[in-house]
Amino acid sequence: MPADRPIFIVGCPRSGTTMLQLMVHAHPRIAVPPETRFLLAAYQRRAVFGDLTEPARRHGLARYIVESAQFEDLGLNGDEVTAAIVAGPPTLGSACGIVYRMYSQRFGKPRWGDKRPLYLRHLPTILRLFPDAQIINIMRDGRDCVASLKETPWKPSEFDKLIDYWTKSADASLLAERRYPKDVYHQVRYEDLVADPEPHLRRVCEFLREDYDPAMSTPNKLAPVAVPEYKTWHTLTHRAPTTERVQSWRTRLSAEELRRCEEMFGDRLARFGYQPSAPVPRLTRMRSDARLIARHRLGPAKRAARELWRRIRSAEPAEPPVAALLTAGQLGARPVS
Repeated sequence: MPADRPIFIVGCPRSGTTMLQLMVHAHPRIAVPPETRFLLAAYQRRAVFGDLTEPARRHGLARYIVESAQFEDLGLNGDEVTAAIVAGPPTLGSACGIVYRMYSQRFGKPRWGDKRPLYLRHLPTILRLFPDAQIINIMRDGRDCVASLKETPWKPSEFDKLIDYWTKSADASLLAERRYPKDVYHQVRYEDLVADPEPHLRRVCEFLREDYDPAMSTPNKLAPVAVPEYKTWHTLTHRAPTTERVQSWRTRLSAEELRRCEEMFGDRLARFGYQPSAPVPRLTRMRSDARLIARHRLGPAKRAARELWRRIRSAEPAEPPVAALLTAGQLGARPVS
């Protein structure tokens, strides 16, 4: 039976997620849209949408989605999407999945997914909405990510926040690698992918249970279709994969910026196979390990406790299931609430 599991591409901002999105989108059976912003926002507002067994509430959710920022980048008709959501299964995951499915149908492809760097830090939510999802995480040298981030028009003013983007993404990657089975989570390094795309894309296809297609190695041919023109920070996606930005931190970061990055990264660079410019002091490694352990062990418990306390204080009733009911795996699984 052909695979139909949803595919989510994640990573630190500026780690190559758009390039990987284009590579996967080039597959003849898979469509991955430009970055959208409605999925996590809709999940956070799920109590507002209420019981989606009521068509009027599904209509309200649909209008929220089609009126969201960047929806027009999908090239879909808002009224048609609204009608499909109202006619679809009464869960939040189904409503969002219908949008991705309609995007894939625009290209005549049966398999769909989404791409957004931030999803890496919200994988439990992604898998709650899409229990059969497959996650592809692209990893890049944190120093190059920071060097690239500081040149974007939407960067925060504090340099340490740029460092924190990669640090939190690296921790989320380490946690995902431990937490999820090999048919759910797959990691690929940016440096390997641009140096020799085919063997690494073949491994991606093996993970997805798809045949490799040579078009995946030339993603730049799809950039005019799948990358909106206003996203000027994605200009490299219009060119063939290149190694010219590998270790570009050597010229794009000042000595002080480099020192600050490596100090805050601790031993995370080495964990992913990147060589620090100077040995990481033992005390720094210990502090890094302590923060990582706290984030991995205490973070999920804290989030669960906050959610429970929020529901107790607001006297909310138990919420209805949110999991999508669109694919063979989703329909065969028990509902996830």
